[in-house]
Amino acid sequence: MRILLLTAYFPPDTGSAAHLFYELGVELVVRGYQVTVVTNMPGYHALEGLERYQGKLLSREAVDGMDVYRVASLRLSPTSMIGRAFWQFGMALTFLVVSLFLSKHDVVLVYSPPLTLGLSALGLRLLRGTRFILNVQDLFPQSIIDLGLLNNPTIIRFFEGMERFVYRSSNQIVVHSVGNQAHVVSRGAKPEVVEVIPNWVDTEFIQPGPRLNEFRESNHFADEFLVSFAGVLGYSQDLDVILEAAEELSEYPDIHWVLVGDGVEKDRTQTKAEEMGLTDCVHFYPMLPRQKYPTVLHASDICLATLRAEVKTPVVPSKILSIMAAGKPVIAAMDLSGDAPRLIEAAECGINVNPGDTQALAAAVLRLYKDERLRGAMGTNGRAYAEEQLSLIACVSRYESMIKKVAQLT
Repeated sequence: MRILLLTAYFPPDTGSAAHLFYELGVELVVRGYQVTVVTNMPGYHALEGLERYQGKLLSREAVDGMDVYRVASLRLSPTSMIGRAFWQFGMALTFLVVSLFLSKHDVVLVYSPPLTLGLSALGLRLLRGTRFILNVQDLFPQSIIDLGLLNNPTIIRFFEGMERFVYRSSNQIVVHSVGNQAHVVSRGAKPEVVEVIPNWVDTEFIQPGPRLNEFRESNHFADEFLVSFAGVLGYSQDLDVILEAAEELSEYPDIHWVLVGDGVEKDRTQTKAEEMGLTDCVHFYPMLPRQKYPTVLHASDICLATLRAEVKTPVVPSKILSIMAAGKPVIAAMDLSGDAPRLIEAAECGINVNPGDTQALAAAVLRLYKDERLRGAMGTNGRAYAEEQLSLIACVSRYESMIKKVAQLT
């Protein structure tokens, strides 16, 4: 069976968006499927191996058994709504054109965002008869409406109309939580085509490891107590509450706060940390290559997952799954009615606090700082839950069944 993956991000891009479809594709190849990927030229926090792509409009390469086509998409300012929309619609058209030059596939699997790639898949179905599965990760446009980044009523109506159109047009939709399922159905998707398959974590790649490791050694940490946040430092992540909690606990000199990653909020957050006089206890490091990422988790005593109070869409940040797989306790500061706090509660792997609640976050850190046994128990619980419920093998098996079902309808 031939499967086409459409995704804006793919390694050497970093982050969950890049690696989710990469891991899915690798496992499908292992199971005997022919997998083709159409994606962008790398650029999303990509760290290495970019020289061979410079100046190219189209590139083809073999990646772990997958046939990967990379195309150049015109990028305007990433902070401009018009610029991002131009990029996303242009990318959708480019992906459609490139895909039409490829051999016909049995099923197309689309990663959203950007939601515009659903239009690419719809174009392939109209022109080639290939049915498609839409994998909805972020709920666009609601996610940026919540953050106040989109408030023009006309533009909101346009994107909500596109959202309903793509959902209604999809042969199958995959969401990673029941909250997302309810949202997608409320926006016009047929309930019978929406299935919940949790995002997985590669429990073979991320395992518990030594606390005193190369990350601590290279950054001159001995036995200090490390509280980490690793990932994209963007608008959605509430980095201010981390700084304010660090200030709240500044009387504990052995508690250090480690922020590892890059994003549009990094410079502002670093400047604020300096202005608050936190340079001795709050440390910033660049995004690490995928292979090095587990060392940050291993070195940590507590790992954080934070979202702004305005984020009401029921997301489950992928970093929570990685923290669980590494056997570390997690403290989540986000909307308590969302799916992520429910997951943490079900797994008994951490503490949930209200978003933006500095005192509650500081109190949770202090509680785990003083209770090594509780930290260990939460870490063990998280690892066990990840192995049993969130493994790559278990989740891809469900995708495989869905792909076969959709392909049989063509």
